[in-house]
Amino acid sequence: MLKAVIVDSNAISRGLLNTVLMDAGHEVVGQTHTSHAGFLLAQKHHPHIFCIAREQVEDGNDVVEQLRAQLPKTMIFMVSGTLDAPAVQAALARGVQGFIVKPFKADAVLKTIRSTVLAIVRQHRGG
Repeated sequence: MLKAVIVDSNAISRGLLNTVLMDAGHEVVGQTHTSHAGFLLAQKHHPHIFCIAREQVEDGNDVVEQLRAQLPKTMIFMVSGTLDAPAVQAALARGVQGFIVKPFKADAVLKTIRSTVLAIVRQHRGG
């Protein structure tokens, strides 16, 4: 079971993603609507997964960089209804490791998380 924090200004989106993760057996240890509050939750709970809406990644608070520095093992997923190549490249350059697309489809969300976990494990094993 992976621990997760969800950051999204949209309460409905937070609730839907929370349901998807919990139904898959993950533990959502916190959810909030601002990047700053999300960072504080991450510091408190040390989640395996940090799901953050695109607008919070791009709000100027550098939450992704702060998480990378303080919790390097936490996997950061950017959540967005629109993902264009420049946004994806910018997010990857900042330290985002995966992308979850709205509207949420449970199997797609879980497949994204699973494939990112496997890619990171392979990377750490040097293969």
